[in-house]
Amino acid sequence: MFTDSIKNFSKHKAVVTDLGQQLTYHELHGQASQLFEKVRERCLVFCLCKNCVESLVGYVSFLSNRIVPVMLDASLKEEMLNGLVEIYKPRYVWLPIERCNELKEYYSMYSQNEYVLLRSKLHLNAEIHDSLALLLTTSGSTGSPKLVRLSYENVFSNARSIAMYLSINPDERPITTLPMHYTFGLSVINSHLIQGATILLTDRSLMEKEFWQFLKNEKATSLSGVPYTYEILKKLRFFKMDLPSLRTLTQAGGRLSIELQKEFAEYCLAKNKRFFVMYGQTEATARMSYLPYERVLEKLGSIGIAIPGGEFSLKDENGILITESGRSGELVYKGSNVSLGYAESADDLKKGDDNNGILYTGDISQRDNDNFFYIVGREKRFIKVFGNRVNLDETEQLLKSFITDCACIGTDDHMVIYITENGREEDVKKFISAKTGLNHSVFDIRYCESIPKNSSGKTLYTNLAL
Repeated sequence: MFTDSIKNFSKHKAVVTDLGQQLTYHELHGQASQLFEKVRERCLVFCLCKNCVESLVGYVSFLSNRIVPVMLDASLKEEMLNGLVEIYKPRYVWLPIERCNELKEYYSMYSQNEYVLLRSKLHLNAEIHDSLALLLTTSGSTGSPKLVRLSYENVFSNARSIAMYLSINPDERPITTLPMHYTFGLSVINSHLIQGATILLTDRSLMEKEFWQFLKNEKATSLSGVPYTYEILKKLRFFKMDLPSLRTLTQAGGRLSIELQKEFAEYCLAKNKRFFVMYGQTEATARMSYLPYERVLEKLGSIGIAIPGGEFSLKDENGILITESGRSGELVYKGSNVSLGYAESADDLKKGDDNNGILYTGDISQRDNDNFFYIVGREKRFIKVFGNRVNLDETEQLLKSFITDCACIGTDDHMVIYITENGREEDVKKFISAKTGLNHSVFDIRYCESIPKNSSGKTLYTNLAL
């Protein structure tokens, strides 16, 4: 996938880190090739990601040499990691050196600075479909075994579309504000690497002065974030900062409030910068739509139009196409970036294309007279928490190992958990925060005598108040 950029931009800087490391595209290719020499076979590998050079080298090496990586958070809890290893049985694991003793059935065979390549002691030979390129998690921090199966065409076509509508060129210098294992964060890397741009790689948070010093010193040209990112930026008085090199802001990963959209759009207009609001799902590799920056103020609240090569339609509850404006229906997306489907076990890795380029998003939408789309509701039971998708049903299952009964509802960045055991509110908050790795402030625990259910025992979520 990155062959052309490595060839065309070999002497151009591919990555600069906040630790002072720098690699040209030629050097990145060299380190990726060294890692590939230790594997040299098409197989499954777990890649525990940080925003660091070694993690990037692993990803480029695996994707470029038809090794299939599962991109995971480097801070994933040990029990969750071992659970996923048990289910998928990867031949190799590429992870930070401090975690190399957590997997008992693996031994160290190669190291590159702060990362180690582990190989299974068992003879694992999972069958992998020829199109399968990459696997990403679907539901934030709940440890779900469900992964999204992405093809080489999915990854490349989406990167190419994003590069097209953002006008990415070799002069771009995006700074990483999102983790590499997260579909949005990874798409930033993909869309810039294929264009020969320079990734400014850091694991620093927006709250750290070192992040802003790095951004200024290296003259970052773009910054991407989820709604929570933009809330933090406002609190940090971003509008008063002097950032002359920064010319593009992009937002996805959930709905940004109309007020914040308006504030950032007005700021960018006044400062001659571009602000793109976008919409996507892991099931479509990363992004399905964008709102052209010139029309953000005119179309506040809109997810915009389909990306180049993509197409939106709306369907009613009977699957009938909706053609008129102002009427709600499920948003359906068609494009070459639509994933092959899901995996929930190693056997699923041999599956072909279940989706055939069509994704039923589960989001209820409307179109206006200019064919711009607006999300007005959601069918599926998940919310976005700090940009990560969290499945409410899976969260309930986690909780039911700890308490008798519960029900989860919520909106983006806020989950309400109803429990039937009075006095255990704090216990539940500590438990679910520890299990998911999400900050306790996300959770609002409420007691009720019983969870409302219908005659067949299904929870009546509409009877519960947010």
